[in-house]
Amino acid sequence: MYTETVIDNKEHCMQVMLGMEEAFRSKNEDYFINVLKEERSLVLRVHAVCILADIGSEKSVEPLADVLLNDPDPLVRHEAAFSLGQIGSSKAVGYLHKAVLEDKDPIVRHEAAAALGSIGSVDSEDVLKKALNDSEEIVRNSARASLFNIEFLKEYFPGTSAHERAPRP
Repeated sequence: MYTETVIDNKEHCMQVMLGMEEAFRSKNEDYFINVLKEERSLVLRVHAVCILADIGSEKSVEPLADVLLNDPDPLVRHEAAFSLGQIGSSKAVGYLHKAVLEDKDPIVRHEAAAALGSIGSVDSEDVLKKALNDSEEIVRNSARASLFNIEFLKEYFPGTSAHERAPRP
């Protein structure tokens, strides 16, 4: 189910968004992690998760994984999967595996599969092969693309981290 409350208190949300602008400029990852823990408005959670894709580090993996596995809104979980893929940490792989195999929403399973391709871990091949049998075409296509990315990386860039390579879709 999607969040019914996109904006709970407009003035409060405006102030938090202003804080996000300042925190983004200073690359204050903790601010966004705190927003994820404390705010309920969809607009704030989605914005925080998306910014962490750009400034997040290993420090953001656990909070984003918690969002990926526990947030009630599939849009927020989807964006958490995307952010984990962009951060590129192998610490996110197990959480993304769980989302690919168990999340009830296909947009989350699709994005988790795509994130695994971005990270490029060969440990994800078995999960992605299982996702080739998902009931939704978007998930199957993302799994297929990610398997191709992993094959490419194994052949041409073995042992490199996601941050050492061009971004993967």
